[in-house]
Amino acid sequence: MSNNTDMAVYFSGEKLYGDDFTLEDIQQWYDDEAEGYASLGDKSRENYKYLYHSLNAVHGFHHLPKSQHFERVLGFGSAYGDEIQPLADRIGELTIIDPSDTFVSTSAFGVPISYSKPSVRGELGFSDNHFDLALSLGVLHHIPNISFVLGELHRCLKPGGFALIREPVFSMGDWRKPRPGLTKRERGIPLTIFRQMLSDLQFEVVREKLCMFPPIPRMLSKIRVDAYNSPVLTRLDGLVSSAFAWNLRYHAESFFQKLRPTSCYYVLKKRE
Repeated sequence: MSNNTDMAVYFSGEKLYGDDFTLEDIQQWYDDEAEGYASLGDKSRENYKYLYHSLNAVHGFHHLPKSQHFERVLGFGSAYGDEIQPLADRIGELTIIDPSDTFVSTSAFGVPISYSKPSVRGELGFSDNHFDLALSLGVLHHIPNISFVLGELHRCLKPGGFALIREPVFSMGDWRKPRPGLTKRERGIPLTIFRQMLSDLQFEVVREKLCMFPPIPRMLSKIRVDAYNSPVLTRLDGLVSSAFAWNLRYHAESFFQKLRPTSCYYVLKKRE
């Protein structure tokens, strides 16, 4: 691991840690993360609960063409495929990329599912222009070479196809140390770097929305309310996140600096 001086450029948000790793470094990261999410708590089908339906609807699905059918959909790290529920009647088939065998299922909400594992480097084994829609919701930050994998998602989309991508845009703490509730390697993507990656790929940004203001889900969890399964609370979160966008910085070091949105939700379109 780099020393503190070397790491400063990553915690400042000027560079994205892991994006320029060697294949050997990527292999070690991949090994650490392969079962990372599946091992966080009980992820059995019977006990699994998807917590972001309203977040996806308000910031993602509502901004897709209302009558469009998506014959081929890619779910990048989509576990059981629960996130497709609001769109299930408009999807022909779902392909899920996931390194874990924990979540394998044959269908979700009547949509047939096939599973594929990613390569260590991140190549996706699909032809160019294959999918009508790609979903990557809180997954890329588990990967070292994000810019390469994002390029693969873009390559596999048809011209005119859409991608919904949500990622944390803060450091998620000091990833050199164990963090309760987080996997060993995950870290967020600095917003300026995120924007540059999308620009380099020539994605059309249909919508960019900051969201997930930490005090809101934290307070509501105490009364067992899932903030992002409520349309009203999700919209409130969006308003508060916009109001505190000025306070966004990659690595917060005080309580006040933590009063900011922590994620960005993108609706993207591959140019025709």
